[in-house]
Amino acid sequence: MVERAVREDQALLYRLSGDWNPLHADPEFAKLAGFDRPILHGLCTYGMTLKAVVDTLLDGDVTRVRSYDTRFAGVVFPGETLRIRMWRQGEAEVRVAVSAVERDDAPVLADTIVEHS
Repeated sequence: MVERAVREDQALLYRLSGDWNPLHADPEFAKLAGFDRPILHGLCTYGMTLKAVVDTLLDGDVTRVRSYDTRFAGVVFPGETLRIRMWRQGEAEVRVAVSAVERDDAPVLADTIVEHS
């Protein structure tokens, strides 16, 4: 298990990738969508999770990743901490579950599988 802090400004920085969805930056828009505040981009959560797996179990070698699949189970708010639980399943697979520490381990990603060489 590892924990990764999400910067308070992470959603604003991630907008530089070209995703200008106001759900990630505009508090009023986020409220209209049913959230207390803007949420982090799902793709950012996805990327932070895979980086944690690669750094922790694959010797930092991203070329070993063969496939990566997950199910989005909840949202992440900037400033939260991701708790990334991972365990090896056989010789070429890692199973992962991700939760938000500050919200009593609320599920974020589930049914996550990283296949590797």
